Amino acid sequence: MNALLIRVVCGVLFAAMTLGAIVHPPENLNQGLGMLFPAAMLLNYAIKGPRRALAPKKPAPAPAPAPAVSDPGSSQV
Repeated sequence: MNALLIRVVCGVLFAAMTLGAIVHPPENLNQGLGMLFPAAMLLNYAIKGPRRALAPKKPAPAPAPAPAVSDPGSSQV
């Protein structure tokens, strides 16, 4: 899904939650605080957008080759 579309949807949901809290205020402080967390998450996502790395990921280095055995008659334990 397009990141811009997700940001717009989160912004609209935040606006709807804010207007709902203004029109029908919560009955007590706990309900108001309970509404702040999801509203803050929606607003944060709407402003910052999806998190992505600033630097591209580097491929993992190739594993080191196993050391060659110099004496074929000896066994390593």
